[in-house]
Amino acid sequence: MCGGVELDEHGKRIRVFFPSPKAALPVRLAGGAVEWLPWGKRREEDAPFPNGGWARLDSIRAGRWRRYDPQAALIAVSGYMEKDNDGRSHWFAVPQARAIQGLIAHAGEERRVYVVTVGPPPEHAYIHDRWPRLVAVEAEQADPPSLRDEALR
Repeated sequence: MCGGVELDEHGKRIRVFFPSPKAALPVRLAGGAVEWLPWGKRREEDAPFPNGGWARLDSIRAGRWRRYDPQAALIAVSGYMEKDNDGRSHWFAVPQARAIQGLIAHAGEERRVYVVTVGPPPEHAYIHDRWPRLVAVEAEQADPPSLRDEALR
C-alpha cells in the first residue's frame, strides 16, 4: 500500500513515511514543477478529506472521489516501501520511465495527495493486497495524465 517513499534531493536521500503527521510527497504538476503536498489524512486530523493516504483505482473509477475534484499527479520518488504482515519493510525501486500515480484531492483551497493503488504483482501478493499504481512517463512529459483519461476507466 506504500507506507513510505524515498528520493534524492540535492544529493541527500530523503525518506518519508505516512504515519508522520507532517508527511508530504513531491508531486510533479502540469508544466513539470514539483510541489510538496500533504500526504493524505490521519484519523486525528480535523480536515475535510478521507482518512488514509491511498485511493483505490476502482473507487476512483466508481466516482467515490468526485466530490474532491480529483486531479491526477505523478509522485516524484525513486522508491517506495511496503510492510508485510510481520511488519517487515520491503523497499522497491520505481523503474526508469515510470512514476507512482497520485490523486490530488481538493477541499476549498486545501489540497492533499493520495497514492493511487491497485492489486499487487503476483510475486509480491504475500506482502500486501494493495500496491501503488506505476504509470509510464516519458522523459519530456511535463503534464500528468488526467484522472478522466481512458487509462483510469
